Amino acid sequence: MSHQPKGFAVCVYCGARPGNDPLYMAQATALGQTLAAEGWQLVYGAGDVGLMGAVARAAQAAGGDTLGVIPVHLLKMEVGKTDLTRFVVTETMHERKKVMYMNSDAIVVLPGGAGSLDEFFEVLTWRQLGLHAKPIFLLNVNGYWSPLVDLIAHVIAQGFADPSLAGFITVIDDVDALTRALQAAQSRATG
Repeated sequence: MSHQPKGFAVCVYCGARPGNDPLYMAQATALGQTLAAEGWQLVYGAGDVGLMGAVARAAQAAGGDTLGVIPVHLLKMEVGKTDLTRFVVTETMHERKKVMYMNSDAIVVLPGGAGSLDEFFEVLTWRQLGLHAKPIFLLNVNGYWSPLVDLIAHVIAQGFADPSLAGFITVIDDVDALTRALQAAQSRATG
């Protein structure tokens, strides 16, 4: 295996299910294609199901670099995608999240369930505590994350977080806008 310098890497948190709106899968596929086209590495949960599988298959089909990280207990449930550029099996969910975070320059959260929310809140909390400065993007496909954005505003309004918390999240409606935001993030990271 060659040891070339790592390029810009995007950690994608998303559902292990496809969701009910076909636009979720379409945007996941578009994101995978975009990551490959831009030469960005996909860092994700290594599953071959739901939105996770759609992002990874699209990135691979377009020649993209992929790093999948999965805990041993989810290998069967999430159908571990072992044909990735790099495939890491961890002992625990916490270790999985740490490896994904450590190997990324930006975080993108597509629609998903409790696991995606867990991943999102962990990196948001770390950002709030000053442990990192990586950009966090919510891909708000068809308003999927709007209730979450409202909840964060409520938390701030009720005095349980500083208003700066909202500034750690960039809400974006589609992959085209996300691509431009990631390009800007890459410029800041490398410039």
